[in-house]
Amino acid sequence: MARAPSPCIVVHYHEISLKGGNRPLFLRRLGRNLVTATAGCGVRGVRRLPGRLILDLDPEADLAELRERIGTVFGIAYFAPALCIPPEWPVVQAAVLQLLEGRTFESFRITARRTFKVFPMPSDEINRELGALVLRHFPTRVNLSEPVLNVRVDLLPREAFVFVDRVTGPGGLPVGVSGRVAALLSGGIDSPVAARRLQKRGCEVEFVHFHSVPYLADTSQRKVRALVERLARHQFTARLWLVPFGEIQREVVLGVPAPLRVVVYRRLMARITEAIARKTGALALVTGESLGQVASQTLENIARMTEAVGMPVLRPLIGTDKEEIIREARAIGTFEISIEPDQDCCTLFVPKHPETRASAEAVADAEARLDVARLVQTGAESATTETFRFPPAEAAAASASGREPQDRHQQERRADHADLTEPVPEE
Repeated sequence: MARAPSPCIVVHYHEISLKGGNRPLFLRRLGRNLVTATAGCGVRGVRRLPGRLILDLDPEADLAELRERIGTVFGIAYFAPALCIPPEWPVVQAAVLQLLEGRTFESFRITARRTFKVFPMPSDEINRELGALVLRHFPTRVNLSEPVLNVRVDLLPREAFVFVDRVTGPGGLPVGVSGRVAALLSGGIDSPVAARRLQKRGCEVEFVHFHSVPYLADTSQRKVRALVERLARHQFTARLWLVPFGEIQREVVLGVPAPLRVVVYRRLMARITEAIARKTGALALVTGESLGQVASQTLENIARMTEAVGMPVLRPLIGTDKEEIIREARAIGTFEISIEPDQDCCTLFVPKHPETRASAEAVADAEARLDVARLVQTGAESATTETFRFPPAEAAAASASGREPQDRHQQERRADHADLTEPVPEE
């Protein structure tokens, strides 16, 4: 007697398949991220099959919540709720009818694929036979080019999957496979978009925010908390570093000519962020700079900021105009948060006419009037941290166990690399 169809979600990846010898690491990280993202939604486990991952579900699994959660996991080309069945022709026919029961659709097509060509019927014959079956049971028509419903049947050697509602994934690489970076998060529109782009390339992000409390209100801190909470959906555990910068700015005002203050501010921010990055194991800084957008983002001033640090500075928005950034911010859900009124440190002690093309000599002369090493040490040591976790079930478990985010990341990286020495099951 054939087993009954069981619910699952089929997850397909694209870019990961090109990674050669590192593919097992990437897939295990993707599987681990899927388990974390779907905690509490009725996922019994994640399996790897050729070209896909399978999330086996409880019958009462929350499909709506699963779609939302899985849609935040980078590394996915597309995914779909499916029925998992034995690769037997009568069972396949019954599963197709079960999947379509209660649906109304003007047109459809069948798209069958055989892995390893083990199934005795060729794909074209499967398409024709299943198409005829659907036509006998539903008032619809075949449309191979633009169907309302595309019924997909994936036939593997030991099981088959039938699904229709394919959802496009976010693409990219699984967060955790590309190392760690430290992102300067201002609370504006650009920096959250830049940070998310690095998450999409597989990076874990440490978020660093400079504030001027008590000189200004704490509105910027509230904004960045909301932004980090949003971005934590992609990496599940995120840490926000809050750096008091008002007193440092006051010393800059007392010692540095007004036109050069913005450049010096940004160099100090970069150095402090670098100190935090080295403390956390981050290998690069990330900024939301876009060339020529404001006075501090001319090529000369960007060069002055880069010269201040000893690690790479990544600028994923450098050639992107403001309208493109705004569109992306809207799409990822950070725009409405970013445009909330606030008072960040960039509004404190800012000159009316900042230098747009600061020379290395002028900046060196200005910084010679400061105790730069002391200011950087003060900024890094006075930073406080807050941790954000997603989803809620993961946050609750972390709170109960008292584990720290970096401990978890270190353990997962060790597990990823350890797994490379083990056989990778295909079925």
